[in-house]
Amino acid sequence: MRGDRDERGQATVMIVGFAMVLAMTVAMVVDASAAYLQRQGLDTVADGAALRGADLGATGREVYTGGVPRGRLDLTAAAVRGSVHDYLAATGAYAAYPGLRFEVDVDPATSSVTVHLEAPLDLPLAVPGSPGTATVGATGSAVVVAQR
Repeated sequence: MRGDRDERGQATVMIVGFAMVLAMTVAMVVDASAAYLQRQGLDTVADGAALRGADLGATGREVYTGGVPRGRLDLTAAAVRGSVHDYLAATGAYAAYPGLRFEVDVDPATSSVTVHLEAPLDLPLAVPGSPGTATVGATGSAVVVAQR
């Protein structure tokens, strides 16, 4: 004796399952694209901030009071940090990336400036079980050398 099973509704469960997987995949791709675009923007801002900070050695008070030295220029860490902060404010980076934080590393031996930026990103689509925000970071660096 064979029992007849009612198979109605089985395709519906499978279609709903595939639709959920597809929706989560789309959300993941959209979120990854948003993070990539923000990182690209932060890369540009970090490079500009590093150049402004390194340029401080070429146009700052140190050059006017002591003259242009041969080779590497001296950089003052506090002045470089102030210059980077002013650059971020002047370019509207704080408005474009709310919650923007920065760190500046100055290497006196090489007269190099490295700027690390971090900003939170509100993810456009939330994948269930994932956080709603992420932190995106970028780094830019520059070196100032006096040439005659």
